[in-house]
Amino acid sequence: MTAPTRVPLSVLDLATVREGHGSADALRGTIEIAKAADELGYRRFWVAEHHNMPAVASTSPPVLIGAVAAHTRQIRVGSGGVMLPNHMPFVVAEQFAMLEALYPGRVDLGIGRAPGTDQATAAALRGVSPYLTVEQFPEHLRTLLGLLGDERVPTERLTATPAAESFPEVWMLGSSTYGAQVAAALGLPFCYAYHFAASSDVDGALRLYRNGFQPSPRYPRPWVMVSASVLAAETSEEARFLAGPSRVMALSLRTGRLGPMISPEAAAERELSDLDRALLDSLPGTQYAGTVEEVVSGLDTLVARTGADELILAGAVHDPATRIDSLARIAKAWGPVAG
Repeated sequence: MTAPTRVPLSVLDLATVREGHGSADALRGTIEIAKAADELGYRRFWVAEHHNMPAVASTSPPVLIGAVAAHTRQIRVGSGGVMLPNHMPFVVAEQFAMLEALYPGRVDLGIGRAPGTDQATAAALRGVSPYLTVEQFPEHLRTLLGLLGDERVPTERLTATPAAESFPEVWMLGSSTYGAQVAAALGLPFCYAYHFAASSDVDGALRLYRNGFQPSPRYPRPWVMVSASVLAAETSEEARFLAGPSRVMALSLRTGRLGPMISPEAAAERELSDLDRALLDSLPGTQYAGTVEEVVSGLDTLVARTGADELILAGAVHDPATRIDSLARIAKAWGPVAG
């Protein structure tokens, strides 16, 4: 029986810092995961932007993207995403224009509107400039597009690189109808952050995006990627055990008790209050954790529900080897990918 043709799969990584390990270990782990994803045939490898979080070493996507690209051969590398309110558009344009010049045809620039941190850290990132505000986001995004070769947007003699031969692929990221509408209005591909916003209105957001999409020179039709948090293991029980740290990390984010990622053993032994346990039961943690058959079935259902053109797989784990094993199992079971 011929295996079904499925949508392409990509990988999203946070450079997770484990308890008892440092940031350097986390970054080396991300590079090892990226190398494995490249060899396994995943389409993209994106890194996040988070600040002042003990469990996340991915604070500067352009720097980490450069390292990942240098250690991989063909996989696209990018940001999932750069939080534009934290940065001047011209700086972001120069960074990604340089990455594209170094690794032509392989660079993605995923743009988000959230700060990726708490308000005090966001203020430290932005300094005293009134120019860097969430309210300015649409203007800043249009400026960035113009600097990266979008002929619809004049840039007043500014250029992000002296002699661009190609440009990064720009994506809009979001977990709400706002991001969907911005992506539609500007004719950009849209990545919906389902991995941490599963309870939100993904169906409504994607409907708004597709119905309102305005074709652009680079993107003649709407294109949707949906993220999901996954972990595949030999048995369902093992997968749930290995997913324990991600559930505890999700709880720590909601309760403000931040720290490095604990081990599966520590997560299993952790004593929780009744309130913590009730909250933990309501959090997704790893959304699809089980055997590879169970995970693939869940992803198939997600594609059928959303009509996604691509999926990007998140999944914070304690040990990079666990993530690589999970990605290998999924890649083998997923089968042929549509062009």
